[in-house]
Amino acid sequence: MAAAPPSYCFVAFPPRAKDGLVVFGKNSARPRDEVQEVVYFSAADHEPESKVECTYISIDQVPRTYAIMISRPAWLWGAEMGANEHGVCIANEAINTREPAAEIEALLGMDLVRLGLERGETAKEALDVIVSLLEEHGQGGNYFEDANSCHSFQSAYLIVDRDEAWVLETIGKYWAAEKVTEGVRCICSQLSLTTKMDAEHPELRSYAQSQESITVQTMMNTLRDKASGVCIDSEFFLTTASGVSVLPQNRSSPCIHYFTGTPDPSRSIFKPFIFVDDVKLVPKTQSPCFGDDDPAKKEPRFQEKPDRRHELYKAHEWARAIIESDQEQGRKLRSTMLELEKQGLEAMEEILTSSEPLDPAEVGDLFYDCVDTEIKFFK
Repeated sequence: MAAAPPSYCFVAFPPRAKDGLVVFGKNSARPRDEVQEVVYFSAADHEPESKVECTYISIDQVPRTYAIMISRPAWLWGAEMGANEHGVCIANEAINTREPAAEIEALLGMDLVRLGLERGETAKEALDVIVSLLEEHGQGGNYFEDANSCHSFQSAYLIVDRDEAWVLETIGKYWAAEKVTEGVRCICSQLSLTTKMDAEHPELRSYAQSQESITVQTMMNTLRDKASGVCIDSEFFLTTASGVSVLPQNRSSPCIHYFTGTPDPSRSIFKPFIFVDDVKLVPKTQSPCFGDDDPAKKEPRFQEKPDRRHELYKAHEWARAIIESDQEQGRKLRSTMLELEKQGLEAMEEILTSSEPLDPAEVGDLFYDCVDTEIKFFK
């Protein structure tokens, strides 16, 4: 597994995206057996001169961090993708470059995703946070929970808010960024920035041309597309989690974020989440905590691989087994899963098109209820 896993992330702006919405999507390609958890962290105030312990190193904490919802490999501190309370979304890609990545333990690209979300009120602020920390601390360390070898990569990021996106590519402490405010943009595991380069994934372009405008359903369909290679299912890698965000340019409408929390979006349900003051925590998408005994924290690292499966992941394993082993029953199961997802999408569409202000009490347990319904269905 010397090459970076081929993850994809996309952003589409109006008018290519429908109804004045910015649509963001990300597939996380990781080692096949890796578990991703979906975790909410509330906004918090921090003591002066306090530290934050990232995956491999500790750095200075800031006075206040924003509320975030992230999808992350369960063994590390950072995130593959996520969003914050201000409508900022960030995704990370490990990229293949001629310049080898440092194997020293520093900040992972995934740590910088979470730090950008916790500290950036806009996409540009998050960009500034990431490059500042990159220049100060550098990037490096094993990207995988693997004791046999160190897989260290350079990183690229797609950083998005309601108004603009930034494509950020890094090599060591060096970086380049491009601002995007229109059209459709995709980043993968290769460098794309030269003097100026506008790139669109051909599959997403065909969707846009055939449907005239990109919707949240279009983005989900794209992330599920195995024929194009966007949805990875190979010997070493699998799309272990996916996310889609809808960012209305009308600030009176809430941003809506969808997470699978399970592998293979073609066999998963995208479940909605909205930031409000009293979010109900969802332990069923959180992996077991091993504290200081976690093999990822003890040196030498990764001498064991504990069972990091959360309750939703375990329930989903049953569904995947049915889909793979019984064609007829699997087809019916898949159809029912998509119907559950459709109900969620329709409810969110009502929220986006409503002229009434959002009642926080009605959506504080939204993601919790969707996860609970999915698990009960599988059982």
